[in-house]
Amino acid sequence: MAMRRFLIGLVLCALATSAADAQTRRRRPAPKPPPKQVTAAAAIECTYVLGDGVATKRTFCDIMTGTDPAGGTIIRLPARQGAATLTFDLHNRHMYSAELIERGNGYVRATSTIGVLAMDKTLLTRAVIMTEFRAAADLFDRVAAGPGATGVKAVAPIGDEVITVEIPDAKLDAVSLLGEKYIAVRRDGTETVTNPGRAVAIVSNARVQYRPRPKPR
Repeated sequence: MAMRRFLIGLVLCALATSAADAQTRRRRPAPKPPPKQVTAAAAIECTYVLGDGVATKRTFCDIMTGTDPAGGTIIRLPARQGAATLTFDLHNRHMYSAELIERGNGYVRATSTIGVLAMDKTLLTRAVIMTEFRAAADLFDRVAAGPGATGVKAVAPIGDEVITVEIPDAKLDAVSLLGEKYIAVRRDGTETVTNPGRAVAIVSNARVQYRPRPKPR
């Protein structure tokens, strides 16, 4: 009889402990899922603004040759959790001339190389765009002449190379675009540009995919 009471006591004790553990487990808040990735426009600090596209309505920024990231075209990155993916459109810079086309001298094959750098001069990647121009239909867009003016600028973006840059460091809050080389092949010869302070390419439509940093409680 005593043994039976002892066994019943053990069972009741085990049930009570199990119920208490279950209540403890129920009281623990479930871990929050990681924030979903979002894609948003990235802010471009454009030192040399070419202008707004007539058809695309984009803002086109010149990329200058140089070695100092602070003097380049800077793209700001949002506060985030983990890695991010930066994407932007790279265009060649073309000086359009209807007169040259009419004379049969409008052909240009252009290649631009730029560097994507952290602000401490670390090279993240290089990007290259190659285009050929024969007629006005080859232009990507025309750029409005600006406030108070009519018509379009002679300089226009040509080509549209989508560049993707992986940003593994969540602390990196900006990158700089700097031109390295521009080569233009025309019927009358070849031009190569590497000296600092020259506009060699155009950037537009920067966007970044990332996980937003959780808000503090």
